[in-house]
Amino acid sequence: MGGCPQPREGIFPCQGVTRAPGRGASLGETLVSEFVHMWLPLVGLALGIALGLVLNVNVSPDLARYTAVAILAGLDSVLGAIRAELDAHYDNRIFLSGFITNALVAVALTFVGDRLGIDLYLVALFAFGLRIFQNVALIRRHFL
Repeated sequence: MGGCPQPREGIFPCQGVTRAPGRGASLGETLVSEFVHMWLPLVGLALGIALGLVLNVNVSPDLARYTAVAILAGLDSVLGAIRAELDAHYDNRIFLSGFITNALVAVALTFVGDRLGIDLYLVALFAFGLRIFQNVALIRRHFL
């Protein structure tokens, strides 16, 4: 399993190549695969919300800035991944590296700003906020 049934040349060798029933995947396999891919993120989201409510996590005011920029960095990466999937350009390596790098850079920027006595976290909040709104707009346009 894995890979394209008929890889093509170029940057995205699997772009536009699908596995239809009868051509490498049965109807049952296709339906199960689509079901798992559709519900798995929703189950993870519900589980995360439930754990957050049950564990009653409190963030100290000293770490609130770091938490805010890390959450916005993660949200930006997730919305970017959704947009890439809708444009048929999603790559898991790019998503994971972007997710981790965005969070680390945002937290490092906030840390340096705290040490210098200036609010550099606002730069990260502005940048991620702008990208989040752009990604949401493009996702919305895709469905219209």
